[in-house]
Amino acid sequence: MTARLADIAAQAGVSEATVSRVLNGKPGVAAATRESVLAALDVLGYERPVRLRQRSAGLVGLITPELDNPIFPALAQVIGQALTRQGYTPVLATQTPGGSTEDELTEMLVDRGVSGIIFVSGLHADTTADMQRYDRLRAQGVPYVLVNGFSPKVQAPFVSPDDQAAMHLAVTHLAALGHTRIGLALGPRRFVPVLRKIEGFQHAMAERLGVAPEESEELIQHSLYTLEGGQAAAAGLIGRGCTAVVCASDMMALGAIRAARQQGLHVPKDISVVGFDDSPLIAFTDPPLTTIRQPVQAMGQASVRALLEEIGGTPAPHSEFVFMPELVVRGSTASSPTRPAADA
Repeated sequence: MTARLADIAAQAGVSEATVSRVLNGKPGVAAATRESVLAALDVLGYERPVRLRQRSAGLVGLITPELDNPIFPALAQVIGQALTRQGYTPVLATQTPGGSTEDELTEMLVDRGVSGIIFVSGLHADTTADMQRYDRLRAQGVPYVLVNGFSPKVQAPFVSPDDQAAMHLAVTHLAALGHTRIGLALGPRRFVPVLRKIEGFQHAMAERLGVAPEESEELIQHSLYTLEGGQAAAAGLIGRGCTAVVCASDMMALGAIRAARQQGLHVPKDISVVGFDDSPLIAFTDPPLTTIRQPVQAMGQASVRALLEEIGGTPAPHSEFVFMPELVVRGSTASSPTRPAADA
């Protein structure tokens, strides 16, 4: 017990006596200090004494796409932890191909009396979807926040990465390495993040390399947000003479690397590849992937703050909170190879 007290005290930056007072529910400890000790318990993996466990303030639904893409579990973890710290119990509802739809999952959560719902990369990101489903949800008195995607038809807080800025970072990096023939591999055009990435890509190509939008259109390949989708898209772009490929997800980027190797090309000596997300473990691929890091921590926390304000009766502004991504340079990008003029 003494060793445990010492560990908790060191983690919280307080004395062992203070830790003891908190664990025994004694008065005379500042609220902030008490929270620090309880947070230290959580970080070190110790269970809180029953008397100190916060009663659940209610359930909050979190609806995500399938968890095959590591960025979604990463977001779910941040959002789940932030909700738990505020006394809420997160309920993860995952869409799977051929499984429950977003509407079915929403109905299930509403039937269970959730205090609110956070939607990640849902139908709000699909320009062809009927946005009245969100009006109906609001009419039922259920607060919600929408992550990754935007629609002016929906009166709710949105949380997104700056997709246009992300493409500027990627193109600027590759242009500085001497690449002039840069391809973009992304998902179906109907999604808002895809349209924004295209806009950012074309603007950056015009600004950095003098490539007009109509010319850069042939350097854009739509596919699926999967390893196989990235492989198919990259194969087409390599066939059009691209010496670098920017991908809309890390999974697609791994597929692009596979496509290059299948053609006997070396990454990054023959072709450079940039991902998007900075998913867990992506720094340990072969080669380690240069990627655009989504600000997952900031976005997850912002979505929870906005939802709790809605639940608390002081709604967040019905606008979009946009977070700046970051370029993480690793081993999958290098100087442009010297190619024959016919390939340029």
